[in-house]
Amino acid sequence: MTTSEFATLRRSIEQLRQSVSGVRGAFGDAPEVRRLMNDLERLEIDAAELASREPLRPAHSSGHLPEHVVVPDTPLDASMFSDADDEGLGGYHGDRS
Repeated sequence: MTTSEFATLRRSIEQLRQSVSGVRGAFGDAPEVRRLMNDLERLEIDAAELASREPLRPAHSSGHLPEHVVVPDTPLDASMFSDADDEGLGGYHGDRS
């Protein structure tokens, strides 16, 4: 995260704090409000811990692109399924022609 992203995160947390404060004023010390306050505190702790860490670099930033696997949409060879049961039909044990 860049410095501006952390500044945006901190502003958002502060706006959330003000909103939760308004909810607390309306609902008092209800269990739901206490959980919101706890969640807000957890957000602040996590944001502070992230600010002190070095961000991970995505794997593709090193120039290595993930491998693409092409799945053809052509029909499969029917002989591959000659001894298989049809799912959901209770099995079919006769001639498939």
